[in-house]
Amino acid sequence: MAELTEPRWTHVALPVTDLERSIEFYTTVTPLVLVTRNVDDNGQGAWLSNKNQVDSPFVLVLAEFKPEIGKNFGIEPGQKATTLAPFAHIGIEMPNREDIDRIADKAREAGALRWEPRDMAAHIGYICAVNDPDGNTIEFSHNQKVFSTIQELWG
Repeated sequence: MAELTEPRWTHVALPVTDLERSIEFYTTVTPLVLVTRNVDDNGQGAWLSNKNQVDSPFVLVLAEFKPEIGKNFGIEPGQKATTLAPFAHIGIEMPNREDIDRIADKAREAGALRWEPRDMAAHIGYICAVNDPDGNTIEFSHNQKVFSTIQELWG
């Protein structure tokens, strides 16, 4: 088993009100897959990531807290704890422009489209954004060049 040898950025964590609904959303609308589930005295959670992301593991942590635990973090039972909105977001870069339109169409049908597809500045690319079940913003981009910029810099 590989051991961590330097500090790494490893995850973003979001509270959710319904873990199953959130897993379904993220594994259907985004390219993320379920890595593992966790259950403990605080509640239940899940880790999602890109399939086979071995070189630089990074996960989205979804946490559904027991009501008494959620209150410790300012989360009221049964209330959405929207963390990323209206601009704060998780960004997912897609390989094709058509991917953005397809995701927007699917989100529009579900009443979850936050930003219509649009061309932005060169460093942003072609984007749209979707609301997850708890109201968090997920941005999908094409040609944002985050991946290629990092590859050119350190690859």
